[in-house]
Order: sequence, then C-alpha cells, then structure tokens
Amino acid sequence: MKFLIALLAGAKFGKVALTAGTMLLSVALYAWSFGWVYAAGFVGLLLVHELGHFIVARQKGYDVGAPVFIPFVGAWISLKTQDMSPQNEAHIALAGPVLGSVGAFLCYLYAMHDGGRIWFAIAYAGFVLNLFNLIPARPLDGGRIVRAVSEKIWFLGIPLLGLVFYFQQSPLILMILVLALPDAWRAITGRHEPGAQRLPMASRIGYAIAYLGLAATLASVAFALHQQLEGNAAAMNGG
Repeated sequence: MKFLIALLAGAKFGKVALTAGTMLLSVALYAWSFGWVYAAGFVGLLLVHELGHFIVARQKGYDVGAPVFIPFVGAWISLKTQDMSPQNEAHIALAGPVLGSVGAFLCYLYAMHDGGRIWFAIAYAGFVLNLFNLIPARPLDGGRIVRAVSEKIWFLGIPLLGLVFYFQQSPLILMILVLALPDAWRAITGRHEPGAQRLPMASRIGYAIAYLGLAATLASVAFALHQQLEGNAAAMNGG
C-alpha cells in the first residue's frame, strides 16, 4: 500500500484528476443501465487491472500515464516509450490480468460472505474481462504477452476475436480485430519485430506457462461461476 501511494504521489495532479473524472463518468453511465453497485464494482475492477500495468511499468522505470477510462470501451494507461523489449512488454502486460483476476476473486469471496448476487455478477464480469484480454492479439494484453513466446501465436488471436464478435456483435471487438490484422499478417509472412528472437528458451517457457495457466484458470472459474449464476436465476424463477 505504501508503495502504491508513493507511485500515485509521483504522478501529476492533473493525471490523477483525469483518472478520477473519467472513472466517475464511467460509473455514472454504467449505473444508468446496471445500477450503482454493479457500476462501481465493475469500474473498480477496471482500475485494479490498469494499476497492475501501472505499478510494474513504474517499477521498470517507464514514463507511464495514469489510467484513463472510456465508458463502454474500457480503460488504458499510456506508455511514453515505444522502445520496449519483448520481455518487459510481456511482464507489464501480464501484470494487468493477474492483479485484475485477484480483484475479481476478492469480489467472489465477498459474494460468498453474503455480499449478495450482484457481487457474483461483478466477479464474473471481472473474470471474463481479464480472460478476454488474454486473447493473443495486440493491442490486447495477451498479444503483448505471447510476443515473448512466439509472434506466430498472434495468428491464433484472429479466429478467437472473430468468434467473440460473432456472439457479441460489438463494434469495439471489430475494431480490435482490425487493429490485430497487421500483426497476424506479420506472423504469417514470418517478418518478426526487432528483438523477438532474443529471449532465452527458459524465459519463453516461463511466460508460456504463466499465460496458459492464467487463461485456463480464468476460463474454468468463469464457466463455473456462469453455471452458478444461471442456476441461481433458474431457482429464483422457479420459486
């Protein structure tokens, strides 16, 4: 906690105000559709996810902007440098889903402690959000993580994004799909980015294990929680 306070203290007041303002706007607009509790919980999980990126980026000495929120789109932090090794990029990218998943799990524990059905829904949204971000396509976190393993994995992100778009019909997902196409084409043609082949095999294996382990855990937990929510809804309707 002291480390986080020190990090935020080092940020300019304008950046903190921008984060707070865009957060409040997001909460207000989400609350219009889903209620205040869900809105605050969901935006809070977005913040936790972005703080994972923020903390690790600052630890590595990068000039990083405070989180900024766009309602019904998400949130992001801006890194001022483009000169980043695949290993640092993967480490920073992985930190978001890891801390975000911890936040979602804490929501789940609170729901189990009689926090109410709404907190199960918030936890489920958090697990799905972090799982979606692990799709291996840039600009998503998954695409940045697997760069440290093999850029060829980017090609797998295209059908996965296409499948999500088929079920969700979201313009945002379509935009991400379009942004991911150049990297997928580079993977097909074998034109690697600079530094992509410099990581030792042990590091690649480590990132692959972390990536697959987190993705598998989130997928299984999200599926189980989805079944639980559907079961609770059926029981309420039956009652």
